[in-house]
Amino acid sequence: MKLENKEFSFDSFASEMAKLKNEKHFDYLVTIVGEDFGVEEGLGCIYILENTNTHERCSVKQLAKKVGEESVIPSVYNIWADADLLEREVYDFYGVKFLGHPDMRRLYLRNDFQGYPMRKDYDMSPEKNMYTTEDDIELDTTTEWNLNDIGELVETQHPLFTDDNFVVNIGPQHPSTHGVLRLQTVLDGETVTKIYPHLGYIHRGIEKLCEQFTYPQTLALTDRMNYLSAMMHRHALVGVIEEGMGIELSDRILYIRTIMDELQRIDNHLLYTSCCAQDLGALTAFLYGMRDREHVLNVMEETTGGRLIQNYYRIGGLQADIDSNFVSNVKELCKYLRPMVQEYLDVFGDNVITRKRFRYVGVMDEQDCISYGVTGPAGRASGWKNDVRKNHPYAMYDKVNFEQITLTHGDSMDRYYCHIQEIYQSLNIIEQLIDNIPEGEFYIKQKPIIKVPEGQWYFSVEGASGEFGAYLDSRGDKTAYRLKFRPMGLTLVGAMDKMLRGQKIADLVTTGAALDFVIPDIDR
Repeated sequence: MKLENKEFSFDSFASEMAKLKNEKHFDYLVTIVGEDFGVEEGLGCIYILENTNTHERCSVKQLAKKVGEESVIPSVYNIWADADLLEREVYDFYGVKFLGHPDMRRLYLRNDFQGYPMRKDYDMSPEKNMYTTEDDIELDTTTEWNLNDIGELVETQHPLFTDDNFVVNIGPQHPSTHGVLRLQTVLDGETVTKIYPHLGYIHRGIEKLCEQFTYPQTLALTDRMNYLSAMMHRHALVGVIEEGMGIELSDRILYIRTIMDELQRIDNHLLYTSCCAQDLGALTAFLYGMRDREHVLNVMEETTGGRLIQNYYRIGGLQADIDSNFVSNVKELCKYLRPMVQEYLDVFGDNVITRKRFRYVGVMDEQDCISYGVTGPAGRASGWKNDVRKNHPYAMYDKVNFEQITLTHGDSMDRYYCHIQEIYQSLNIIEQLIDNIPEGEFYIKQKPIIKVPEGQWYFSVEGASGEFGAYLDSRGDKTAYRLKFRPMGLTLVGAMDKMLRGQKIADLVTTGAALDFVIPDIDR
């Protein structure tokens, strides 16, 4: 969508944002985009909101106010829960302090990092950005910033722990975190009382790189975020560029992209069911899922040449046409997979131990899922119909019949079942398209140097774990002025504290497995 930003005064910003939620029902904060708008405007944010009843979306632009040398914006932490980590991300990279936010600590970078690297004037010379082998500074307090009666910036310290707290680090070297994620967990015996996520252990500065790369050069970076949603990630990026350029794609391209997205979704969900089993100690079910995932990868590889990293979508179409055996192989795959899915339930999903470990664990209701931005199967397990393919159709999703799987318990068991049922829905989508791929161009030729007209756009897709979005601010050049990705997993991890308070430490492993996050997607 092309953004037509609302703008409010600094003093009325918080109240106007509250009205958007409470009176106009924009109850889903999709993302917050921090941006350095240039010398005249300075630092600020773009807020993208959705009304979950009508699925209408709007955007708000708020410039930061200068207080001395600092830039400040009122926090919306008390309006939307997912603003907690989203605002901390903006602070980490741009240095914008959100007034009233109780935890203005860095989220990705080290606590001793100097400066704010996403600012346009940041000095990136290597000699000033040398890596240190010293231990990071471990903070025991958070910082809250506010303005006093005479407009001065006032700092308040809040303790993270009490003397009686028992704190355990789950990760960053723990197999159940599925990567380098650190969950600083406060325990009362074996009961979880608080979780503080620490991110950025695999942060690679992808969004900063995108400001220096030409548009075609940025494409390879999306595959290396959530590598189990590589097709969908790249779909979002080429989609926002194509929308900005006004490129009309052939039906053949749209059909093939839809089929490839669903093959990638099946790939992810098979690995998901396998890892859920492995995290709970069921090795046989893990092997079953990995066995069948190989068949999916084989079909994709014949056309794309890739298995984990899928360098297939291009701006204007596809890297190459489908393989001559693609249609027959996909049909054989669908026929093979349908009965296999039941095997996962027979071996693991309907097991009495699985039910005892998954049922009523990590529960979150629909309203909390919306407030925390828990999209994808994790949110649909609570009844929230958040599927981007239905609410904001793209490619061929408005031309095919499929069900949006929603369940009601909002626990780890329903999240697992939601993934299982979505495999069947992906097979349904593929089977409707595979025999009807039209003739036509697989690539719409573009100019050697691609430039996007001036403007701001946001394009989102339904990734394997939720909504993945790409925000583009173009100044008409061959590189993006700002390219921001909405990761699927950031809001999932941000909701773990709410999900797990009062539950056992073993339930943390179960909940993390059922949420289906991938760390490079979060860190970027």
